Amino acid sequence: MKINVTGKELMITEAINDYVEKKLSRIDKYFEESEAEVTIKTEKNDQIAEIYVYANGETFRAVTEDKDLYASIDKDIDILEGQIRKAKTKRERMMKDSTLKVMEVKTEVRKQIEDEIVKTAYYSVKPLTPEDAKLVLQETITHNFLAFINIETGKVNVIYKLKDGKNFGLVEPEA
Repeated sequence: MKINVTGKELMITEAINDYVEKKLSRIDKYFEESEAEVTIKTEKNDQIAEIYVYANGETFRAVTEDKDLYASIDKDIDILEGQIRKAKTKRERMMKDSTLKVMEVKTEVRKQIEDEIVKTAYYSVKPLTPEDAKLVLQETITHNFLAFINIETGKVNVIYKLKDGKNFGLVEPEA
């Protein structure tokens, strides 16, 4: 790990430099190649340690202040380690989920499912006027329809975008 320690209004001693390197070795085990920028400064009675870690195209940052400089560095390392573990877990979960989706698609293609409900979507149905529902549907670019409770009739209606992309259709129950 490449480490750059900078002091603002504070002289960086060999002891501080060694301590930072020793503590950053805890972070180094997560990455093959990484870089760290450490800025240490004094404001009034507080010692502030700010650490940036750059690795795998990601940036991790921690800033803490304490009366003791070493305690501030320790807190930063704990924060960074938590951020890195969280990012690693999230990345692993995304990789696992994406492989499961690929597997599901492949099995669906093989089976050629027909005449069955293969997906269920849940949404909230809000009381609106048809004009308000049209405005809500215009705001949501990704949806082609919106189910709502018509305030005027008290019944569930569906408003949908027509294929021309300019007009809307309204589905109302008869009874």
